[in-house]
Amino acid sequence: MTKEESFVADIVKLMADERKRQGLSYEKLAGKAGIHRTTISLIERGKQNPTLSLCKKLADSLDLKLSDLIKKCE
Repeated sequence: MTKEESFVADIVKLMADERKRQGLSYEKLAGKAGIHRTTISLIERGKQNPTLSLCKKLADSLDLKLSDLIKKCE
């Protein structure tokens, strides 16, 4: 795994942890973010890399600031 891939994986893990902490299923988070639940599953399992705009949608849907997630992973 490259440094960049690891960075993205760390951000995805923080969002997945928060999704679970909030008790949100893939389907509920997908509804809030306006994306398909399968996309969230693929991202969390490392099968698909999210775009920056998709990370923003997910972070907003989890009431997180993407900039805070990035700072934690740098």
